[in-house]
Amino acid sequence: MTEPYRPRRSVLYVPASSDKALAKIAQLACDAVIIDLEDAVAPADKVAAREKLAGIFANRPVASGRRCEMVVRVNALASEWGADDLLAAAKFEPDGILLSKVATPRDILEVGDVLDDNFAPDSVKLWAMIETPKAMLNIGAIAELGRDSASRLNCFVAGTNDLAKDTGVLATPDRRYLVPWLMQMVLAARAGGLDMLDGVANDFRDLDAFARECAEAAAMGFDGKTLIHPAQIDAANRAFAPSPAALTEARLVKDAFALAENSGKGVIALNGRMVERLHLAQAEKLLAKAAAIGA
Repeated sequence: MTEPYRPRRSVLYVPASSDKALAKIAQLACDAVIIDLEDAVAPADKVAAREKLAGIFANRPVASGRRCEMVVRVNALASEWGADDLLAAAKFEPDGILLSKVATPRDILEVGDVLDDNFAPDSVKLWAMIETPKAMLNIGAIAELGRDSASRLNCFVAGTNDLAKDTGVLATPDRRYLVPWLMQMVLAARAGGLDMLDGVANDFRDLDAFARECAEAAAMGFDGKTLIHPAQIDAANRAFAPSPAALTEARLVKDAFALAENSGKGVIALNGRMVERLHLAQAEKLLAKAAAIGA
């Protein structure tokens, strides 16, 4: 069964250790939040941050009057905190659990087994950080798990900061040296039927540069962007929303295929162009996205 479309234009990291940041979630217009137990939490605070999950999910915030996705990013399972993070997160049944330092398909499968053994419902999906050279080398095999619902794998997240650090690639403002890997991530995600989120932009004060980066990511095929500051939400929501022109075209394609004379046809002519049923599928997905965000 096809799952309902969930927009992921703007996905904000919120440190689990920051009461101030957590209290603001209900006023935000982001599509999803990632309650972060990993990079945003100092080692000395990690256990205390994990213990806050109970209160966070007992009073699950409704962001801007709607229920946004809530995902928990756990520490790498090889770390001293990872296993306990995973069990704690599963207990509170978030929409997703974001896995750090994924390197092989086995990393996904083993976590899935843990969730199954602890009776986590199927609604708890797995998101995977693509942030290491080994993940990039194995990305096709990892993405293939998205075709098997039993794996729970649902979304990739680009970890551009870690990828640049581990490879020594220069992180220029235009990301020219990262773009080949970003495109490879999008390609693998599409092959596996997964959503693909772009990595964070570290300078949250330069909103013009951030808007350009969002526009470029949307053009590359990303579904949305991960954020580190609420000031970035509006630009991300705009960049990854369908344009009015694209919506008009999508409606034309859908209406054309709905005509009686086009019933059962695989290819039709529309305004002097050849249009296939694959374009109908794209149009329907775009319209579902627009409906989900109220566009």
